[in-house]
Amino acid sequence: MKLLRLLFLKSNQIPRWFIFLFDLGLCSVAYLLAVFTRYVLDFNSNLFYSAISAIPVLLLVKGITISYFRLQAFVIRYTSVQDGVRIFYAMGAAVLILFGIDSLHTYFPIGQNHLFPISILLIDFVLSVFLLAAFRVFVKLMYIRINMSTTEKKTFYAIYGAGAAGLTTKRKLEQESKNGIKVIAFFDDNINQHHKILEGITIYNGSSEMEDVIKKHHVEQLIIAIPSISKARKQDIIERCLAMNVAVRNVPPVEKWINGELSFNQIKNVKIEDLIERDVISLDKEMIGEQVNGRVIMVTGAGGSIGSEMVRQLLKFKPKKLLCVDKSEINLYQLDSYISENHPNELNTFVEILVGDITNEPRMRLIFEKYKPEIIYHAAAYKHVPLMEENPGEAVWVNIKGTKTIADLSVRFKTERFVMVSTDKAVNPTNVMGASKRIAEIYVQSLSNYHLKNNTGKTKFITTRFGNVLGSSGSVIPRFRKQIEEGGPITVTHPDITRYFMTIPEACQLVLEAGKMGRGGEIYIFDMGKSTRIVDLARKMVKLSGLTLGKDIQIVYTGLRPGEKIYEELLNDEENSLPTHHDKIMIGKVRSYDFEDIKKCIGELIEAYSTQDGMLMVAKMKKIVPEFKSKNSIFESLDNDVQLPDSSDLERMLLS
Repeated sequence: MKLLRLLFLKSNQIPRWFIFLFDLGLCSVAYLLAVFTRYVLDFNSNLFYSAISAIPVLLLVKGITISYFRLQAFVIRYTSVQDGVRIFYAMGAAVLILFGIDSLHTYFPIGQNHLFPISILLIDFVLSVFLLAAFRVFVKLMYIRINMSTTEKKTFYAIYGAGAAGLTTKRKLEQESKNGIKVIAFFDDNINQHHKILEGITIYNGSSEMEDVIKKHHVEQLIIAIPSISKARKQDIIERCLAMNVAVRNVPPVEKWINGELSFNQIKNVKIEDLIERDVISLDKEMIGEQVNGRVIMVTGAGGSIGSEMVRQLLKFKPKKLLCVDKSEINLYQLDSYISENHPNELNTFVEILVGDITNEPRMRLIFEKYKPEIIYHAAAYKHVPLMEENPGEAVWVNIKGTKTIADLSVRFKTERFVMVSTDKAVNPTNVMGASKRIAEIYVQSLSNYHLKNNTGKTKFITTRFGNVLGSSGSVIPRFRKQIEEGGPITVTHPDITRYFMTIPEACQLVLEAGKMGRGGEIYIFDMGKSTRIVDLARKMVKLSGLTLGKDIQIVYTGLRPGEKIYEELLNDEENSLPTHHDKIMIGKVRSYDFEDIKKCIGELIEAYSTQDGMLMVAKMKKIVPEFKSKNSIFESLDNDVQLPDSSDLERMLLS
C-alpha cells in the first residue's frame, strides 16, 4: 500500500516505459495461459515447446502494435471506454500479423508445424484484451480509493439525470476525487430508471425521494445533468435544493463541451437567471423572416441592452440593410466589435453603424433620406427612474421629443412599420421616466390613429410594453452580484417591493413577433409571468453564492427612491387586454386621444424644455397624463396644484 501511495500520489502519472513493459508482461502471461489451455487435455510436447519458443516473435509483434496504438501514452488513472477500444484494436492487429507470420512459416522447409495455431491466437486475443483492460481498471480504482482515503474531508455530490450526460459527469467527478469528491446518488424523473444501479450508484426518484436521500447522505452539492430539462423543472429542483442549503451546479449543453469532452471547469454554479428564465418562446420565424428579409431595418438605441440584442436577433434574418443608430460612441464600438468578430461578412455587406442622437432632427433626417428605412425598432430612451426624477428635462427631450422626431420622420418618408419599445412603468406612472414613456405612447398611438382615419400615411405604429429585463443596464441583479462579491451589504429599497422580469432575448423576440402582427395603433403587452419580490431575489442570490445570510452578508433596507413604486403594473385600472394568436402577447385596450390636441400639448411640453424648469415640465406632463401621481419625489406637491382638464376638455381629448 505504501508503494501504491508513492506511485499514485507523489508522481504525476505512471512512467510510460513501465506501462509498456508491464503490458508486454501481461501479453506473455496471456499467451502462456492460452498455450496451457490449448494443450491441457491433448498434450503434445513438440507442439507445446514449439509454441513456447515463439514467445519472442509474439512480444515483438505486440510491442509494435502497442506502440502504434499508443496504449502506454494514456493516463491510466483516467481510463475510459476509448482505452478499451484501443486495446481491442491493438490486440486484434497483433493477431492478424501473427496469423500472417504463421501462414508464411508453413511454406519454409524448416517449419512443418504451425508457429501460432489459430486456436491459441484466438484464446490469446481474448486473454490479452481482458488482462490489459483489467490492469487499467485496477489502477484507476486504486487511484480513486487511495486518494479518497488520504482526503480528510469528503464532499458528497448527487447528480440529477441518469442519462449519458449524467454518467459522463459522474466519471468526470471521479477524476477529481483528489479534491474529496464522492458521488453517492443519481436522481431521475424516468420511472423506468428508479432504483436501478448505474456504475455502483443507485438511481432515485427525483420527485419524491430527493429530499430524503439528500438529508440521509448529507449531500452538499447537486449537479443538474439533463441537457433537455425544461426551465420550470430546473427551477423547481433549484428551489428545493436551496431550501435545504444544497449548492446547485449545472452541466452545459453537449454542443458546448470542448471537442466533445466535458471539462470539470465547465460544471458551473447556477445563476439567479436560472430561477427567473422561462421556457424558450415559440416564434413564427418564417413570418418574421418574411417581414425582415430584404428590407431596410433601423434600430435606435442600438448600442443599449435591448437595442444590441435586437440587432443580434435581426442579423439572423438577413435584412437588406441593418442601420444601428445610437449616440453612445462606446456602445456602438462594442456592438461593432461583436459583429466584426461573430458576423464579419454581415458587417461588410449590410450592417451600418451610425452615430446619431434621435433628438437631432437634421441628423435623423439625413439618415432617413439616405437609407429610407422600411421598419424601425425604436429602443432609444432614458430608463433609469431616479436619474430621470432628478433630470426631468432630459426625459422630456429624449423619451418624448426624440420619439416624436423619429415618428414624424417615419410618416414623412413612408416607413412601413414603427415599433416602439415601452415599459410597464408607463402604467399609472409614479415617476418622470414612466410618465415620459406614457406620453411617447400616447403620441405614437394618436399619430397612428390620425393617419389611419384620414388615410394620409402608410406607417403602422406599434407599441410594446414589458417590465424589467435581466442583465440590462441598471438592472438590480448585476448590482446585487457586485455587492455580494464585495462582501455586502446588499441594499434593497423596501421589503415588499416586487418587479416583473424577462430576459433580454425573450423580450426582443416578443418585440419582433408583435412588430409583425401589428396593424397599427396597438399597444402590445407581454406575459411577464409572476412578479418577484426583490428581497427574495437577494436571498436566493446569497444562497447560490454559497454564503449565509446574516452571518456572511447582510441585507439593508434603504427606503424607496424618488419615483419608485412598490408594485409594477402592465395595465392601468381602466384598461384591459385582448388575446392574440401568441399566448405570451396581448393587446392592451387603452384610451385613444385626439391627435391635434395631444400634438399641441406635447409641443408646449417640448418648448418648456428651453426653460430648464423641472417643475414646469412635470406639471405639463401631469396635465397630459392625469393618472401620473408622483411618489417619494419633490413633484408630489404638484399633484395638489395640477388642475385636471374639465369635462369638456376630456370629452374632446378622449375619443374612447
